[in-house]
Amino acid sequence: MAVINCPRCKKKISDKTKKCSHCGLSLQAMDRDKIANVNNVSRINQAQRLMTYSFVAMLLFCGGFLFMFWDTIEQGTWQYNLAMTSTVIGFILYIIIRIRLLFFKRNK
Repeated sequence: MAVINCPRCKKKISDKTKKCSHCGLSLQAMDRDKIANVNNVSRINQAQRLMTYSFVAMLLFCGGFLFMFWDTIEQGTWQYNLAMTSTVIGFILYIIIRIRLLFFKRNK
């Protein structure tokens, strides 16, 4: 009996089991084509999730930046601090997520 990774959730399961105990995927009728299809769908979902996070980080960055210069707020106020925090956090998150996406696409 060997331990394999589930095609959908990637958690460890026995190769003799008929159903994944983590995600409920039925492994009885799975052939190589179906397993490849499940893996492709899983990769597409993960790439879409990373792209969504990247978009949210960019919105955070742009929102903070525009709020800072649109309303001509003064330094030291809570609005300025909020805008700067949003801009910095959005920029850092965007860079980190784009690097993760780059590594994700390389590990094809």
